[in-house]
Amino acid sequence: MSGRLHLGLAMWANADWRGTLYGRYAEPSDSLPDYASVFSCVEGNTTFYSGAPREDVVATWARQAPEHFRFCFKLPSRLTHDKRLVGIEAELDHFLERLAPLHDRLGPTMIQLPRDFGSDELPMLEAVLKRWPTTLPCAVEVRHSEFFHKGTAEQSLNRLLITHHADRVMLDARALFATPAGDDIRLQQAQREKPRRPLHVLSTAMQPVVRFIGHFDDAINHARFTPWVEQLALWMEQGKSPVLFVHTPDNQAAPLLARAFHARLAERIVLPGLSEFAGERQASLF
Repeated sequence: MSGRLHLGLAMWANADWRGTLYGRYAEPSDSLPDYASVFSCVEGNTTFYSGAPREDVVATWARQAPEHFRFCFKLPSRLTHDKRLVGIEAELDHFLERLAPLHDRLGPTMIQLPRDFGSDELPMLEAVLKRWPTTLPCAVEVRHSEFFHKGTAEQSLNRLLITHHADRVMLDARALFATPAGDDIRLQQAQREKPRRPLHVLSTAMQPVVRFIGHFDDAINHARFTPWVEQLALWMEQGKSPVLFVHTPDNQAAPLLARAFHARLAERIVLPGLSEFAGERQASLF
C-alpha cells in the first residue's frame, strides 16, 4: 500500500502571499483555511519561538484545519536550546498536552537541536525519546558537524532514531548555497541563518521529513529537486508518508515553487491534485 505525500511551507500566514495563495484582501483569520485548502501540512515554527500556544488558539486551529491536514510543530527553543533537553519533563508534558486537541492532525513534531549539540549529549535526546508518546510522530533535526561524517557519532544518532521510531529531518540547503549571495541582502540573510551541512538522505522511521531551502533562481531549485522526485516516490511506494517543506530565501515565492515541485512529482507517481490558489481564483473573476 502506497503512502501519501504531505506538502507544505514554513508558515501559513504571510502577507506576501496575498494575491496568489490568498485573496488580495484576505484577512489574517482566513489564512489557515485558505492555506489548508491547498497544502496538507505546515512547519510549526511559532512554537519554537513562542512556546506552547494558548488553549483558545489551538481550539481555533482545530476548527479551521481539515482532517487530512497535519501540523508539524517544533519544540520550544527554551527546551532545546536554553535547557538543552535537561530537566524539561514537566514543560514537555505541558507542551504536548496543550497540542492534544489536534491529536488527529499532528504530523511529526520536530526537535530542532542547537548547532553545538553533539554526540556527548545524545543521552539527553534518548531520555526525551523514551518518554515521547507512541501515538505522536517525532522527527529530530541535528546541526552539529560530527553528525554528517558517517562516523560513530552519526551511527549512534541513527541507531537511536531507528530504535525510537523517530525520523531524522533532512535539511537540503544545496540550492540556497549554490551561488554567492553577492549584494542580495535577502540571500545574504538566508545564508547566514541556515546551516551549511552535507545532505544525508535516509529514512529512520515512517514519515521522512525533508526541508528544501530554495534559491531565487528556479533553474537551480529544479536541478537540486530532481533527485528528490525518485526518492520521494520510492518512499511512498514503500508505504511511507514523506513530509516535504518548501522554502525560498524570503519565502515570497515558496507557494509557487511548492506547486511546481508537486507537478513534477505527479509525473512520477499518482498524487491528489492541488487546489487553485485563492488569489488566482479571485483574479479569474475579473
